Amino acid sequence: MPEGRSDAEMDTVELINPQGAGPALLLCEHAANHIPARYDGLGLSARARDSHAAWDPGARDVALALSRALDAPLVAGRVSRLVYDCNRPPEAASATPEKSELVEVPGNRDLAPEARAERVETVYRPFCAAVSAAIADRRARNLPTVLITVHSFTPVYYGQPRETEIGILHDTESRLADAMLERASTLPNRRIARNDPYGPEDGVTHSLKLHGIANGLPNVMIELRNDLIADASAVAAMVEDLMALIAPALDALASPGGKTAHA
Repeated sequence: MPEGRSDAEMDTVELINPQGAGPALLLCEHAANHIPARYDGLGLSARARDSHAAWDPGARDVALALSRALDAPLVAGRVSRLVYDCNRPPEAASATPEKSELVEVPGNRDLAPEARAERVETVYRPFCAAVSAAIADRRARNLPTVLITVHSFTPVYYGQPRETEIGILHDTESRLADAMLERASTLPNRRIARNDPYGPEDGVTHSLKLHGIANGLPNVMIELRNDLIADASAVAAMVEDLMALIAPALDALASPGGKTAHA
């Protein structure tokens, strides 16, 4: 992956194992709950800044372990999604939400167009540039590539418990998701579902469309219930189960007719 990025980009994007030569490129858009000082905490309480509204707890830990298991580059966000959600396009109101579930975000209320544009330029575009650079680098190395994004979700949302433990999400392109779901029966201890707890209709597949589908890459978004990845042992168990889905799916896509894409 090319060097020489700006300080602003390095502040908002984390690049891990950039020379990984395995068949996957990993993204973790909501890896951090950091709010840069210039945003004055967005007016949030400490509790709100630590909550799932501000980031995806456990997702970075899982993504790091998958990066090691797959020898995959990982592009991770370093800024809270309440500053800017890198899995949303600039025109989406949810990119800088005024409210996330029950959490009010005073610093996003009545956001001026120039303030919103500043976040697009300093948070979203550097993240997208890092992903594009990773894809270009893999293309230059003639590496087959699938795109995997890693997220987590709260077990209770608006007071309603969620039974799904592993969500396998996709948009119009579903090769990798289908191949993973074909192996779901090998994990009878896990509740695995397609496009749950979210789906394309919820606007969550922006990264898949922008970085995956637009580049002809098989892609999938993995959503994990965050109470099941709350400590190191739980993360290790989850990654082992995910690899039981991912590794055979990658083999299937790499077989004749599987059409794993070259980045």
